[in-house]
Amino acid sequence: MTVRRSAAALAATAVLCVAAAPAALAAPAAPSTPPVIPSGLYGKADPTYDGVWRQSFALLAQDTVGLKPAPQALDWLTGQQCANGAFPSFRADAGKACDAKTMLDTNATAAAVQALAALGGQDAAVKKSVAWLKSVQNPDGGWTYSPGPGAASDANSTSIVIGALIAAGEKPAAVKSKAGKSAFDGLLEFQVGCAVPAADQGAFAYQKDKNGKLLANADATAAATLAGFGKSAVVPPANTGNSADNAQMPLMAPECPAGSTGAADMPTAAMGSEFYLVQTLRKNGNHLVAVTPGADKPTPDFGNTADAVIAIAAGGHGSAAKESYDWLQKNAAAWAKDNPAGLGTLVLAAHAVGADPKSFGGTDLVAQLNATGPAPQAATASASPSGKDEKKDEDGEDSGSSVWWIIGAGAFFGIGIGFLLSGRKKSQQL
Repeated sequence: MTVRRSAAALAATAVLCVAAAPAALAAPAAPSTPPVIPSGLYGKADPTYDGVWRQSFALLAQDTVGLKPAPQALDWLTGQQCANGAFPSFRADAGKACDAKTMLDTNATAAAVQALAALGGQDAAVKKSVAWLKSVQNPDGGWTYSPGPGAASDANSTSIVIGALIAAGEKPAAVKSKAGKSAFDGLLEFQVGCAVPAADQGAFAYQKDKNGKLLANADATAAATLAGFGKSAVVPPANTGNSADNAQMPLMAPECPAGSTGAADMPTAAMGSEFYLVQTLRKNGNHLVAVTPGADKPTPDFGNTADAVIAIAAGGHGSAAKESYDWLQKNAAAWAKDNPAGLGTLVLAAHAVGADPKSFGGTDLVAQLNATGPAPQAATASASPSGKDEKKDEDGEDSGSSVWWIIGAGAFFGIGIGFLLSGRKKSQQL
């Protein structure tokens, strides 16, 4: 889902879409003297606001294609963790203990959990981070970007934390606040419901606006759809419906009968939000758009489009996801260059549709990603075209099976785990 952040994006817009970002989340101005980039960190841009985020997605993408990350890259990430299990966005001096002034970040922590859980051998670190995330769950069941007194939950932060819980083997429906609200309860609070124009039904909002209304937001919807389907960032390749025995179930429009206020359960909500995403992507020429400061018209939103591809694939609709993935192949290479979070997310999008990230419209995403930091170790023995050996779910079925079978079998939220992102702030246009 995700959720990419950078100092440039945060300083310029705080969140990808300015209209969707609450003023409370506006980032402070970037420091006049950028910190020295640590040798183990991917990317050369100022890591103040996205160091842990971009490192997590870089390592997660490498692992997905069968590469073993460089030891110093993993050491840098684990070294960012505070003693209480939380991760800040970036700590310039990891040798100094975190204190009350350290700005802890649920999004960075959730991204790190997903990467460390996927890499293995980091059970203690993952357990500590999950415990911290549970400790800062809001009474409504959701999460905010930077926990603190009165900080309101938002759909993006809640979604990426759900992805982290799933990656760590937790069941979000069982993770409840002291008020008895589950993680899914918290996320459902942000679906816009039925009292909106038909084109917006099924969507999720980032937060309520100043008038208390929920406004459709594609960024939040992509994040919530992925979480709602019970997945984290690594989604098993979805089928593309290219053969009679591999046909896909039709997309399901949001359930909004007369008098309805919206979906009452997470699977139904995710199906409705997936429908909204597909229709919105197609309306814009198979991509999402964003309004940036100074622009006289919306511009392509590469990061959220990649998130949407992953989310739609999570719902088992590989053909619909492939439509936008093909658009990304033609248009996103320049945006992702030298952007480890963007490159990592595109690798995960390729994996989700069963494509080869080394042949991304003439670009080798994996080689470009590896070039932004320490070289990974040798690839594992046998990997699928999109990366690793294709996995099976708990019942032995192929991991690309439609989510509809999963729902029918009553195992929707108990299946194997992968991941996005994120108040995921997007990088460069993100």
